[in-house]
Amino acid sequence: MQLSSIESVAYVEVLNGDESDRAAPFDLLIEVPHGADERAHYDALFARMKSVLPADLQVFFHVNTDIGAWDYGRRVAELVLAARPNARALLVRCLVPRTFVDTNRELVAQDLLATGGLTGATPPYILDTGDHALLNAMHTEYVTLIDAAYASVCSGTGMALSPHTYGPYLLPIERIDEHIVDALRAAHAPEVLPTLKVRAEIDLLTDTKEGERLADPVLTETIAQNLTSSGFEVARNASYCLLPGSQTHRQSVRYPGRVFCLEARRDLLVENYAPLDAMHIDPSKIERLAIPIATAIGSWLERR
Repeated sequence: MQLSSIESVAYVEVLNGDESDRAAPFDLLIEVPHGADERAHYDALFARMKSVLPADLQVFFHVNTDIGAWDYGRRVAELVLAARPNARALLVRCLVPRTFVDTNRELVAQDLLATGGLTGATPPYILDTGDHALLNAMHTEYVTLIDAAYASVCSGTGMALSPHTYGPYLLPIERIDEHIVDALRAAHAPEVLPTLKVRAEIDLLTDTKEGERLADPVLTETIAQNLTSSGFEVARNASYCLLPGSQTHRQSVRYPGRVFCLEARRDLLVENYAPLDAMHIDPSKIERLAIPIATAIGSWLERR
């Protein structure tokens, strides 16, 4: 399969070190399944929906989008190549907002995902059969693309980074349904937020629910140490883990020790944290996060 962009589904980019052989295999894959973090991504797909959607659904998009994940993932790749000019990186950014379908979930894994606190692929407010057909087709196109990307990089001597971001609070949202916007507004009320549990600044998603380590143990320790030394609070599998039914788990099982996934708190990456509205990343904060991760990945590439 040719690894190239797919309109409205995925953006594919190749970065080459200054001294790299353009015909050589890729050393690093950056795969951002929740990369549709711009309001234009949401508006474009919203306009194609026939379902009667909840009012102000864009609020859910802003709260739930992984803003900053693409930015720090891409910056990691740039830093790795700057330090290793003979290396090459493949970058894949999903353009399908998870508000409509989550490409990091398997389409028929709702029960498996629920056991680990993850939502299913398609929210219940998508009712139109035509919408389901469109979203399932986009989901399939994306998964087919990343299967080829992971095979291209991780079946050889390379590795993959799947960067995510999450909100700073563990929100008391019991279910995703037609009332999701009202629930989110209530959860972010000024009198409610101080009562909520605050998530770790960084959460390394390296293990299964049963405690099996799927990520490279040395890389895990190096990333943890580098981030801690840079002043970040680092947790491991605290909010989430590598759960069956997620694409990251599936790729980690296929390529053990060659896939690394982490969550970073969005409030640490943006200019001003305003979760119910559009936010803008702060390049200096992206740099602070990307440097320790890139240094660890560079060491991994050196060791392989």
